[in-house]
Formats: sequence, structure tokens, C-alpha cells
Amino acid sequence: MADSFWSDADRHLVRYSGAGSFVREIIDRAEGSFVFTADGRRLLEFTSGQMSAILGHSHPAVVATIQRQAATLDHLFSGMLSRPVVELARRLAGSLPAPLEKVLLLTTGAESNEAAIRMAKLVTGRHEIISFARSWHGMTQAAASATYSSGRKGYGPAAPGNFAIPTPNAYRPDFTLPSGELDWRHQLEFAFELFDAQSVGSLAACIVEPILSSGGVIDLPPGYLAALRDKVHERGGLLILDEAQTGLCRTGEWYAFQRDGVVPDILTLSKTLGAGLPLAAVVTSPEIEHTAHERGFLFFTTHVSDPLVAAVGNTVLDVLEADRLDEQAAHLGSYLRKGLEEISQRHPVVGDVRGRGLLVGLELVSDRESKRPADALGAAVTGRCLELGLHMNVVQLPTMGGVFRIAPALTSSHAELDLGLEILDHALADVAPRFTP
Repeated sequence: MADSFWSDADRHLVRYSGAGSFVREIIDRAEGSFVFTADGRRLLEFTSGQMSAILGHSHPAVVATIQRQAATLDHLFSGMLSRPVVELARRLAGSLPAPLEKVLLLTTGAESNEAAIRMAKLVTGRHEIISFARSWHGMTQAAASATYSSGRKGYGPAAPGNFAIPTPNAYRPDFTLPSGELDWRHQLEFAFELFDAQSVGSLAACIVEPILSSGGVIDLPPGYLAALRDKVHERGGLLILDEAQTGLCRTGEWYAFQRDGVVPDILTLSKTLGAGLPLAAVVTSPEIEHTAHERGFLFFTTHVSDPLVAAVGNTVLDVLEADRLDEQAAHLGSYLRKGLEEISQRHPVVGDVRGRGLLVGLELVSDRESKRPADALGAAVTGRCLELGLHMNVVQLPTMGGVFRIAPALTSSHAELDLGLEILDHALADVAPRFTP
């Protein structure tokens, strides 16, 4: 059966990851923090599926909602509304600071970013978009044009007016203070000097993640987001925050931007909102929505405002609130971070541990002094972890060593985190000596 499965897969599936192939395991089912293979292996998931299943796989409340809602109302003509859609919009608005209270429910992160960028261009009457040089916002046209971490070559021209600014990476600073620490203020001034030199005076928006995930789990320095907002507003643009992976309690707060006291003009949510199902949202102010509507804003898609996934979104909010998973993420994040820092003390190939809550990055390097990238080591450790029963996700970008994105479910137990840490420690001990002098 397995031989037939892989021959069929190799023959008929389009490969959609330029950097790697499919994990060579047939996944049969998933429950909680684990996936189970067809041959009976149990794999601990340290990335919550695609950084989405914040309640773990097959959470009983989500399963019950899907069964109930699918039997009554799953999909509608896009111009019709249902109670789950309006309820989710009301509750999302209630979880956010003013003036974020207008909600558009969609499917994926790329789609929500596409809609946000489209709205910003229409409302401002402008077309230029700024994003980080290590950004990832999706694979559709406007989202892909604002994505710089990978996937830009070979597809023809990106949308006109897109600009990259340096990513404020504290571990690999390009602008430094006398102490050697990142001088993000100088870096930001330089970034906008370059933008101003190239801009035609038509900035519509800047779209960024509060913590860059595919960019290597890079947390913005405190104060940076407010300064960035001011730079954008001074030029007549809107600030779009992409909280696909950081929204809804993962960082220890309901939204990552709360740490900085910065309210975006437009917020996009996805991944965590559906807890693994295709649900995304764009949230903005009544003023922006009113202007967009007056100018004929059009984002009429097949699955806009679908009742089935909206009902799931309401259940996700129920569980997050009832189980106080923001506090849980903060607690488990501290526990995980402590375990990773202990691993770094035992393994010199660990260059940095960073992140917030249950979104943590662990960067591998050839040596700590030079911080030379260790891509091959990252791939080897990933493979060894899988053999030992842990599924890890490693980000490999030029000039950056292998960075593990560690994002367990918010429902994880201490024992599950301990198991993951134990396997990672074991894998590093097995593999690292082959890559160090």
C-alpha cells in the first residue's frame, strides 16, 4: 500500500515547495499535539500543523461544531449572511481596541493580505507598498509582490511600486550602536531615506508581521513598530499588520501588537483564527471601510462569509476565552524558552533563542563567534528529529543559518514540551559532531 501511495504521489502531485519535498510519512490521523502515521508511528508536532492548529488537532469542541454546522449550513451565496458570520465579526471587534470594528471574513492569509492591500490602495488612491526584506505575506499577486524571503524569481514582474526595507534582526545587526547592539533607529532612518529616493510619492501602505516567522522568527524591537507607523503615516500611507501566526494568544497576549501599544489601520488574521481550518479576516476602522465602500471596494469571492468556518472561528474564541489560553501561552512559552536555553548551553551550534510566547526560534550556526550559517546542519537535525518522533520545521534563508520555528499548540502539556525538548537535544547530540571541527 505504501509503495503504491508514494508512486501515485510522485506521479500525480504538483510539488509546491521549491526548497524541499514531501515528508516521507503517510499521515493517517491527528489528535492533540500528535500526528499518527499509517505504519503506527506517533510524531509530536512542534509547529501546530502549518503554525495554525493552536488548539491541537481534532479538538473536541471544534469537531462538534463542524459536525453540527455541516449538517445545517455550510456554504452560501456570497451576498447572503448567517448568524455565525455576524457573531464572529462582533466578537473579533470586541477583542480588539478601537477603532478596529469592521470585519471581512475570508479563507487564507494570502487572501486576507490581498484584500487589505487592495483596500489600502483604493482608500488612499495610491499604489506603493513597503514590506520587510525577509517578509512572507502569501503567494497571490499583491501578497507575493510584498514577499521577499523567497519565491520571487522566475515569475515575471512583481506588482509595480513594491519596496523592501531592512529587517531589524538583533542577532545579525547591520546597523550597530557602540555596544554592538542593533541600532534600529538609524536603520529605520536609512530605510526611509532609500524609500523616499525611489518613491513617486504614492505610498499606500506598509505591511509587516510583528514577529517575522518565515523570515527566521525575528521579533521587532520594542519601540520599532510605533516609529514605523509614524514614518508610514507621515507619508500618507496605512499600517497593515499581518498577524497570521501571532494573533489570538500565541505570543502570550491576544494580539502581538498589544505589547507595543500600536493599533494598525488594517489588521489581517488567518491560520490561528480557524485553528487549522481555512478562515481568515481583515479588520479595519469604520472610516476606512466607509471610504472603501464609497469608492466601490470589490472583494467578492466564492467563500467570503462562509458559515461553516465562521462557526469554527466562534468556537476557537470560546476555547481561548474559557481556558485563558493567552495566559497559558505565556506560561508555556517561558517554560519552553527555559528548556531551549538549557539546550543551547549544551550545544555550541545553537546561536540564538528568540521569540515570544509559543512562537520561538532557535538558530543553528557553525560557530557562535562568526555566526556562520549552518543550513546543512539544520536539515540533518530536522531529519534526525523525525526519525526520533518529532516533526520540526526549519527556515533556511541566505546569510541566515537553519532556524527552527517552534510553535506548539496552546493546549500542549509540560510533558509534551519536555518530550520535544528531549528529542531535539538527542538529535543535536547525534548530528552536530559531524558538522563541527
